[in-house]
Amino acid sequence: MSYKIAGIDVPKKVLMVVVIDASMPESKPERRRFATMPSDLRRLLTWLRAQGVEEAVMESTAQYWRSVWLELEPYMRLQLAQAFSNRAPRGRKHDFKDAERLVRRLIANELILSFVPDGEQRSWRNLTRMKLQLTRDRVRLQSQMECLLEEMRIKLSIVVSDLLGASGLRILHALAEGETNPKQLALLGDDRLKCSEEQLVDALTGRAQPMHRQMLGLQLERLQLIDGQIAKLNGLIAQAMKPQQDAVIRLAEVPGLGVDSAQQVIAEVGVKASTFPSASEFASWL
Repeated sequence: MSYKIAGIDVPKKVLMVVVIDASMPESKPERRRFATMPSDLRRLLTWLRAQGVEEAVMESTAQYWRSVWLELEPYMRLQLAQAFSNRAPRGRKHDFKDAERLVRRLIANELILSFVPDGEQRSWRNLTRMKLQLTRDRVRLQSQMECLLEEMRIKLSIVVSDLLGASGLRILHALAEGETNPKQLALLGDDRLKCSEEQLVDALTGRAQPMHRQMLGLQLERLQLIDGQIAKLNGLIAQAMKPQQDAVIRLAEVPGLGVDSAQQVIAEVGVKASTFPSASEFASWL
């Protein structure tokens, strides 16, 4: 019985598409080039359906495979192969041969396939991964601020446990606005700080230049933007994953996890992780 598979090589601008009948793999394949603009992707879909293609395989080349995947997803079974598993014998690319090799290696079960979740889970991933990136940006920004304080000869991070906590931010904003008196700056510290007033004054006795204050002001503006975006993402993630709230709550109770971690895990592997046949395969993917 005929079962046609399409292999799609996915560069940025032009797709190389080969269609092979898996029941007669030695027969001559059909070949066609398509551009990657939206109208061309619609033509690709029309041609594949006219050819009777039931399954398509493509390489995970950068991010370019995504638009092709989204166009074809409702109409056929799709496979995403890790690019290194479809390398030519000498690592050379050769247009249609790469696409044809994708199909033949898929039939021979020689490709390493990637896990691509369904549309809903992909939206969870997009949100949680963006939040993770912003969180990393915030950590990098804090390091940059500490570096700037060192140039100002201010040792605030030694006497406060959280540089970007309430006390730290009040002092940083005052510094950026031009306050240089260490005693006045020390008054902005919270009574709960685990340091004496003398230690805080000593830590704040530096030599801030106008350039330093301007740079600090810019960093504080960026911090405010990042924190605002993280807060918005928290709301978007909670809304998107509301139907899975029970699963999030259960997973958040695992020691070492919390709501953020639970949401990220579910976004990456799904509510039941049923894509993975065994615990060992799940651990290998992780």
